Amino acid sequence: MCYETSLTKKLAAIEKHTGAEMLYIETYKPYYHVSGFTHPNLFCIPLEDPAHIYPMEWGLIAPWGEKDIISFRSKYNTLNAKGETLLKSNTYKNPARKRRCLILADGFFEPHYPNDNFKGGAVPKFCYLENRKLFTFAGIYNEFDSNYWSVSLVTTEANDFFEKVHNKKKRMPLVLDPTFEGEWLREDLSDKDILELVNHGFIKEDFKAHSVANIYKRDLNTNTPEFLQPVDDGAGEQGKLF
Repeated sequence: MCYETSLTKKLAAIEKHTGAEMLYIETYKPYYHVSGFTHPNLFCIPLEDPAHIYPMEWGLIAPWGEKDIISFRSKYNTLNAKGETLLKSNTYKNPARKRRCLILADGFFEPHYPNDNFKGGAVPKFCYLENRKLFTFAGIYNEFDSNYWSVSLVTTEANDFFEKVHNKKKRMPLVLDPTFEGEWLREDLSDKDILELVNHGFIKEDFKAHSVANIYKRDLNTNTPEFLQPVDDGAGEQGKLF
C-alpha cells in the first residue's frame, strides 16, 4: 500500500523534467506530505493527453459511484490498485486498459515496524531517490463530468529493499523505470503487456529510506519541509538508510 506521498519540486522544474505543461496551474503547489485519505490532487500525465499534466483527485471513482461519491468512498478504498488483480477487478480493469497515467512524485512514505516488532507502533519511513529526483508511479484514472479526474496508484509485491521498509504488509508502489514510462502510456497495450509492466517495470535505480516524524498523528500540519528530516525512531534506526 502507499497512502502518503510528496512532490516538492517547483512547477518550472517539473515541466522541464517531463516535457509536459501543467494545466490548471492554480491547483499546483509543492507539497511535502499529503495523505490519500484526505483525497488531495495528485499531478498526472494521462494516456489521452501526454503533453499535459492534470490534477487528479486521489481515490478513483468507479462509474457506479458517481451519483454519490461520499457514499462510494465510505465503502471502497481506491487509493491503491493491486497490480496482481488489476485486470480482474470490476473497478480497475477498464481504466487499466484504457486510462493509464504517470503520477508525479519525488518521495513517498511507508509504515515500518522497527526490529519486526509488529505489536508496536509503526514508524513512517520516507522513501526517495538520490538527490530527491522526480519519478513516476504507474496510475489509472477515470474522468467524471468535465474537469474532474480521479486516480488510483498501482501497487505490487515488495522487492528485497521494500520488504525491509514495509516489513508487515510487504507491498510497494509501482515506480516505473524511466525507460517504461512511455510504454505505460501506449494506447495499444495488450493485457499481457500491462501485466508485464506491472511485474517487471519497477525502476532499476536504488531507493533510500529514513525515519521521519509521526505523520500518522491527527491534527498536525505535516506538510512542511521539517517533516522530511531524519529522526530517531526509538529503535536505533536514526536516519537509517536501508
